[in-house]
Amino acid sequence: MGSGATGSGRGARPKVTRRREVSDASARSLLTTVLGEYVLPHGEPVWTQTIVDVLGRFDIEEKSARQALARVAAEGWLSSERVGRRVRWALTPPGRRLLVEGAERIYGFGSGRHQWDGRWLVVMVSVPETKRELRHRLRTRLSWAGFGSPEPGVWVSPHVGAEVEAKSILEDLALTSEVMSFIATYGALGDVQRMVAAAWDLQEVADRYESFIDQFSGLDTKSPESALLAQTRLVHEWRRFPFLDPQLPRELLPAKWSGSRATQLFNDNHAAWRDPAQAGWRELLAQQP
Repeated sequence: MGSGATGSGRGARPKVTRRREVSDASARSLLTTVLGEYVLPHGEPVWTQTIVDVLGRFDIEEKSARQALARVAAEGWLSSERVGRRVRWALTPPGRRLLVEGAERIYGFGSGRHQWDGRWLVVMVSVPETKRELRHRLRTRLSWAGFGSPEPGVWVSPHVGAEVEAKSILEDLALTSEVMSFIATYGALGDVQRMVAAAWDLQEVADRYESFIDQFSGLDTKSPESALLAQTRLVHEWRRFPFLDPQLPRELLPAKWSGSRATQLFNDNHAAWRDPAQAGWRELLAQQP
């Protein structure tokens, strides 16, 4: 890129927080969807006005769109180049890498579940009641990592490989001296389904899936622009589920789990809308002088 203003931390890994991934629709989160779905595959710089226009189709005001661009650039995702009075934006190498990783997570989520061997990862960590902020941060981050808590201080996951992420979280929170972990199978005492119900609110997740199914079933995208809007909304909403659904093995899920139907709907719609949505993006680019 040229010598125009450049987002800070161009060579560093962009900062990304999961809090933003599960927040309500915002200019910043919607911009991330647009970058991943359209700017990334095209691989070309995009004018500020193009971003403003596409976000405007989702009722994002111009000021908010421009602020979102500035924030994302400050986090190292984008670099900017001034051409006369206009500015165009390109993904930085770290930003491109993060979006590729995000695309793999989004498009692969919910598919190809592996057979479970019945083993559980159990993490026991003690945080004093007086340290409420620390307790909240621990709960939030372990929940985002797919852990459930059937009892205070006890966190479980049917994915034993999640121990690596748990270790990283506990190190970040300086709690490694307060923790124990075990790999175990469920014993003869108690009921595993009751433990699962206590550890995760699967009904809330199921309700979110049902809402997704209702929203994106039977949509008719008659034009490239309507396909662009539908595809953007589809991906934007689906981005939330990797941080809401712990991806439990089939043996632990309720019968007729709505997540399976939602996954199939997402995959079918995304494939059907891909080409017309990309055509809609090219039309939008062509409108810019």
